[in-house]
Amino acid sequence: MLIGLNISNIVLIERLNLEFGRGLNVLTGETGAGKSILMDALSLALGARSDTGLIRHGCDMASVTAEFDSANATVCDVLREFDIDCADGVILRRTLSLDGKSRAWINDTPVSVKTLKAVGDALVEIHGQFANHTLLNQGAHRPTLDLFAVGNINGFDELLTSTRDAYREYHDAERRLSELSDMLSRAESEREFLAHNVAELQKLNPQPGEEEELSAKRAAMMNAEKNAAILGEALDALNARGNSLDAQIFNVAHILQRIKSEPNPYSGQIDKLYSAAEMISDVMGALEPETMDVDDMDAIEERLFAIRAAARKHRVPADELPQKLREMSAQLEVIDNSDAELKRVKALRDNAFDKFKTCATELSGLRKLAATKMRECILTELPDLKLGSADFMVECVECAPSSSGLDEVTFMIKTNPGSPFAPLHRAASGGELARLMLALRVVLAGSGDMHSFVFDEIDTGISGATASAVGARLNRLASESQALVITHSAQVAGFADRHFKISKSVADNKTTTSVTEIVDADRINEIARIISGAEITPESITMAKTLIKDNL
Repeated sequence: MLIGLNISNIVLIERLNLEFGRGLNVLTGETGAGKSILMDALSLALGARSDTGLIRHGCDMASVTAEFDSANATVCDVLREFDIDCADGVILRRTLSLDGKSRAWINDTPVSVKTLKAVGDALVEIHGQFANHTLLNQGAHRPTLDLFAVGNINGFDELLTSTRDAYREYHDAERRLSELSDMLSRAESEREFLAHNVAELQKLNPQPGEEEELSAKRAAMMNAEKNAAILGEALDALNARGNSLDAQIFNVAHILQRIKSEPNPYSGQIDKLYSAAEMISDVMGALEPETMDVDDMDAIEERLFAIRAAARKHRVPADELPQKLREMSAQLEVIDNSDAELKRVKALRDNAFDKFKTCATELSGLRKLAATKMRECILTELPDLKLGSADFMVECVECAPSSSGLDEVTFMIKTNPGSPFAPLHRAASGGELARLMLALRVVLAGSGDMHSFVFDEIDTGISGATASAVGARLNRLASESQALVITHSAQVAGFADRHFKISKSVADNKTTTSVTEIVDADRINEIARIISGAEITPESITMAKTLIKDNL
């Protein structure tokens, strides 16, 4: 339900804040007061095409914000894709600047105008002489008939669900069959190549993590080879001039021991030389390079390079080669057993379609029953709406299978006896079409199609009892949801739950449109003005009171 509309700098509206309520919200005013501007502003907030001509003279930017207290299932589905929370309602905001740029937000999240329109169309349905949404789209006719059937035909909802489930099962089987057929047609010609690849990978038998392990071993062995060269250089340095350094130090110590003094004055140095020689001998022993197995190194490199070559060939990481082998083996098995597998999947597909066809055929029967009932309900509404010569029917013809069954649904109308039926949007004039939409919506009220409805001058060309009938039906429709009605009819205005007056004023050489909710005497005077024109008479006052009283 639309609970608030905030407008800034739209044509004659400088700043306007409106609060609407449940039920029938009526807007009236003299011709030229700005009723169409209000409609343009609301349409802009709902995602209509922008026009810089809407920006108030002297301003750089215009904005409109529409606030709704809740979101229906369709809106929630759209907003879920953008991760927009709508638990506390929905706020649509649109700005328009003089350079033609337009921006949109939903609950303060920037969105495209296309997304804004999708949400706006799901929240508000506009009907008028030149604007009739939703039901003029043939794609909406089958869902609309189904909503009516759910509320009027026992078992329809359950059968519709069964049909959708059966179609999903059939569609999945059909997709599986198509994928299998495509794969077989491609793989059969490549069977020899596929078998070669499978045999090659089976022989290689790569394991997850093996490439990393082999790479680490290879690196360690290559480092060991480099280190052996360095150790050799170190040993050569210690073996300078053909004698090892420890042997040279030992010789020095032996020579010093031959000194003929008691005690030997160099005994301390001799001990140190022996200790140094032993330490160097130990170091030289530890520096001996490890013996490398060249064959091991060659084997590791050969397997590592083979695994990497296979990974490049199949365009997968080396660790995914085992999975690739399983996939190709499965494909090869399917090819080798293709006849049996095709028969199995075809049988699944055929059984699923038979199940779907049974459900869809039964659903078609209930749809035709609902179509007859809908026609009867709508025909009872038409005479009071000055459409007594019109006839309405729902055409159901078989179409391609879908999750909704086998029916293509079209709402058909003829407005004059003897003329043929034609699709809804081709057969009625503006005023007739708006009243016909009202009849449809009244019949569909309570079916779960939650919208706020806007009717723009639906009373054009009617008066008296017909206008009263229109007002009564608007009131009935609004009792289940919400309706905003721009009207010139006193009879329609008399049914309002809330009444707003649109007026125009001039100050400081500026023209401004304002909208005010009116009650009690102000409301009586406004309805009296509609009845009698500029000069309100006692008779029009009395008639206004009567209209309001009779419609309470």
